[in-house]
Amino acid sequence: MRIAIVTESFLPTLNGVTTSVCRVLDCLAAQGGHEVLVVCPGPAPSNYLGFAVKTVPSVTVRAFRVGLPTKQLEQILLQFAPDVVHAASPFGLGARALAAARNLAIPSVAIYQTDMPSYVAQHGGVLGDFAHRTSWRWVRHLHSLADLTLAPSSAATAELAEHGVPRVALWGRGVDTAQFDATLKTDPQVLALRERLAPNGEVIVGYVGRLAPEKELHRLEEIAGLPGISIAIVGEGPDRDDLERLLPNAHFLRRQEGATLARSYASFDVFVHTGTKETFGQTLQEAMASGLPVVAPAAGGPLDIVKPGVTGLLFDPSAPGALRRSVGSLVADEAMRERMGDSAVRKVADRSWAGMTDKLLDYYGHVTRPAWARAA
Repeated sequence: MRIAIVTESFLPTLNGVTTSVCRVLDCLAAQGGHEVLVVCPGPAPSNYLGFAVKTVPSVTVRAFRVGLPTKQLEQILLQFAPDVVHAASPFGLGARALAAARNLAIPSVAIYQTDMPSYVAQHGGVLGDFAHRTSWRWVRHLHSLADLTLAPSSAATAELAEHGVPRVALWGRGVDTAQFDATLKTDPQVLALRERLAPNGEVIVGYVGRLAPEKELHRLEEIAGLPGISIAIVGEGPDRDDLERLLPNAHFLRRQEGATLARSYASFDVFVHTGTKETFGQTLQEAMASGLPVVAPAAGGPLDIVKPGVTGLLFDPSAPGALRRSVGSLVADEAMRERMGDSAVRKVADRSWAGMTDKLLDYYGHVTRPAWARAA
């Protein structure tokens, strides 16, 4: 197929949107035969695995590169003539891509990944409620331009339907089980890292992700006083300084990727996720593949990923002390940690990116068929 992927984020920026796009590109390249054009905010590399990357002008908003939705995008699509337009986490640039695809009669698929209305509300100050409602109107409009919207979890699917978004289907995310591997726990570099993080044999409770308000990392203060634990945080973001003051004894390991990130996961004993607005929860899958029991809020994407009492625990984010009690129960019970970690590895074993990309290609095929064939 000829596929134009228009993404709100791409390399060198690292986040969930970039990671998902890159893994899909990896799988399309491995299959061979596909022609792909990536359109993203600049600056970015000129190609990825032989696929051309076309940049559009961008501005920086709260440390994010935001692509400007100019008329140039329609010309780019007209010139490439794709079979399908894939809009990754569309909001500004992606909305323009979906409108251009509609104007050019090119089938389109929109990937819903970021809960932008909640993000806008959180940063909207006194206008937060108004911004939230306005953002949902915009999300409903832009996704109505797509022939199909793919949501990553049942919670996200239900929320989109509740807000009137049409033509929604479920498409999850894969995990690299070759990179995130429980057997790394015995790797000499992992053992050395554990010695540094827990010199007195503490239970290491880890987090991986952006250090930003929407991740609600202030919740970690609940567990900071638990005896016998060491908190390790991987990531960067605007909340770094505030978190260092809030958690003075935590280990901040900065942003990581590749083998270094995999070894950090392997050094943890428990993985904690704190945000309640996640549409999926990719780091939960990476932690599970690394053999960790996971603790996450009983809200959003984690509801599909975590099986309470089997692969981890879900806590009530509205109940004070719930996170502390969940983490505390795992810290106190090594046998429970090992049992849940083993179950977690089995649960994600078949969630490969190759399989998810095959499913995505099926969805591409669905929207590129004539309307009468889709109805049949």
